[in-house]
Amino acid sequence: MAEADPLTGLPVGEPVCLRPLPASLRATLAGRHVTLDALSPDDADALFAATQGPGTEALWQYLREPPCPDRAAFAAQIADKAASADPLFFAIRRGGTAVGHAALMRMDVPNRVIEIGHILFAPALQRTPAATEAIRLLLGHVFDTLGMRRCEWKCDALNAASRRAALRLGFAYEGTFRQHMVVKGRNRDTAWFALLDREWPRARTALDAWLDPANFDATGGQRRSLGAIRAAL
Repeated sequence: MAEADPLTGLPVGEPVCLRPLPASLRATLAGRHVTLDALSPDDADALFAATQGPGTEALWQYLREPPCPDRAAFAAQIADKAASADPLFFAIRRGGTAVGHAALMRMDVPNRVIEIGHILFAPALQRTPAATEAIRLLLGHVFDTLGMRRCEWKCDALNAASRRAALRLGFAYEGTFRQHMVVKGRNRDTAWFALLDREWPRARTALDAWLDPANFDATGGQRRSLGAIRAAL
């Protein structure tokens, strides 16, 4: 419930106490399936092999950059991403090899708001526990280490897979910004999702329960869906 300002009597937001940020937003985040650490120019060859070529076209459909079949040009893109501070890119590694990347971006430090974006999962990573774990590790970093109040997820409103992923992970849909930008010469309406610090403990518990090895049978099938676990909490 909103408080009343003692002078004017008008409603005001709850007070906020911000804890200091760590010295660096960069970290190595290790899980059972994947490890996230700083994207390096040396990751270009592995990412090129994993994300380019026939059958990978859909990976790039809703990203701002198109597929890049030229190896040298792709390596230059990865080098630029590795040098960037915002977006701050993490390589997603499985067995030490990069199979994707994701970034923390649009960092509004005074208000403790951050976005997870630039998500690129190789086909071998998509729809696997490793993919879910990669985002869980980033969310843990955002809330538990950095002390952010709000984490955003934005995607092309036509990107049904990304919208489903946001809701599955515990983000709440907040609306669509119409004619938000032009991407590859086409209109993009942008769907906005967010997860708040007070919502994170429930989302974290659900993610950890889903990722628990006991939740998977001998064939790797899930025993309970993430949505079902969260709904039961």
